[in-house]
Amino acid sequence: MQIAENFRLDGKVAIVTGASKGIGKYIAQALAQQGAEVVVSSRKLDAVTAVADEFIAAGLKAIGIPCHMGDDTQVKALAEQTIATYGGIDIIVNNAAANPVFGPVQDAGDDAFDKIMDVNVKGPLNLAKYAYDSMKSRGGGSVVNISSIEGITPGQGLGLYSVSKAAMIQLTKVLAREWGPDNIRANAICPGLIETKFSEVLTSNDKILKMVMMKQALPMLAQPEDIAGLALFLACDASKFVTGASITADGGYTI
Repeated sequence: MQIAENFRLDGKVAIVTGASKGIGKYIAQALAQQGAEVVVSSRKLDAVTAVADEFIAAGLKAIGIPCHMGDDTQVKALAEQTIATYGGIDIIVNNAAANPVFGPVQDAGDDAFDKIMDVNVKGPLNLAKYAYDSMKSRGGGSVVNISSIEGITPGQGLGLYSVSKAAMIQLTKVLAREWGPDNIRANAICPGLIETKFSEVLTSNDKILKMVMMKQALPMLAQPEDIAGLALFLACDASKFVTGASITADGGYTI
C-alpha cells in the first residue's frame, strides 16, 4: 500500500468557510493541491472570487461562494450551490468564526453572545446538516471543525468565544457518534495562538505575546499554513479511523 495515496483527494468536493485569508485560505489551498474541487467561502463575493481565481491560475479546481455563517439562508444556499455545481459534498472545513468582544463576560451583551454562537456553532452545525444527505449518498465524508485551545482552557478576555469553541468540540463528538454508521467522520482542530488578522489583538500585545511564548513548549509564533497539513490529514483517507478527536496544534501551550 502506498501511504501517500491516502492523502490524495481526487474526485472529492470540499467546502472551506472563512477561506478568503488566514488559516482557511491555506487549508483550502492544501485540499485543492491534493486534487479536491474546493469551494472557497467567506462573507464577501470579491474576496472569495479573488482567492478562487488565484487557485485556478495555479492549476487548481476552485470556485468562490460567499456566505455569512450567521445567516441560515446563506448557509443553506452554500450547500445547495455546491451540490448543484459539483454534484455533491465530501468534506466540510468549518473555519469561519466571530469574536466581536474582548473583555469580561459581565460586560458582554446578548447581541454579542448571539452573534458568536450563531457563527461559531449554529452555522457549522447547519452546514453539516445540509451536507449530510450528500455525504451519506457518496459513501461517507469528513467534517473538520476549527475550534481553539480557548475551548479547552479559557483565556483572559475571551470568555464567550471560549464558550462557543467548547461547544464546537462537543458538537464534533456528537456528529462523530451519530454519523459514524454512515461513514461520516467529524474531528476538531484546536489551534493555539496563530499569527492572523483575526488574532491581531493578541499578537500585537507584547505582554500577551510574551506570556504565550513563555508557556509554549515550542518558542515560536505559528503561521496560518501550520494548520493546513493537519486539516488535510483529517479530511483525507489517511485518517479514516480517526473520528471524534480534538487535536491541539498549540506548540505545547496546553501541556
